[in-house]
Amino acid sequence: MILIVNTTTDLSISEEIRDLLNRSSVRAELIEAGAMKISPCAGCNYCWLKTPGVCSIKDDYEEILKKAVHADQLWVISDTALGFIDHKGKNIYDRILPIATMFLKFKEKQMRHVPRYDKSADVGIIYIGEAEKDYLARWNERVALNFESKSLGVYSRNEVKEAVSCMC
Repeated sequence: MILIVNTTTDLSISEEIRDLLNRSSVRAELIEAGAMKISPCAGCNYCWLKTPGVCSIKDDYEEILKKAVHADQLWVISDTALGFIDHKGKNIYDRILPIATMFLKFKEKQMRHVPRYDKSADVGIIYIGEAEKDYLARWNERVALNFESKSLGVYSRNEVKEAVSCMC
């Protein structure tokens, strides 16, 4: 299953993606998170120590996390700020931490978190606005590496068709 989280208020991008996906047999769920209350990670480590796999912050993100655990792909649609995804898009990434454990291991001469579950979603970004695409792509690759998944790429609003072609 593909999980697409739109953190923007641009519903036209969601409609475009739905139309493109309807032409294929891809099973996807699109969550409109632009108006949802999603707090930033508090860094409390409860998801690692006190309530393993469960975030201590009780807000609208809980629904997204439950679906992300079962997703094959996670796509985040985000506005941009200062050449990067904005705070709403970044919150989605930061709050996915419960899918990892606090334990670390070496993998390819680098430290990585030990995954909590047998699978983790591959990750992709669609951004609206101006961004340092190369930097954002490298950051997304590093996030995917840490969660033992793969980067599906980073696409601007004008490259939605290309992004949807990666949703398979």
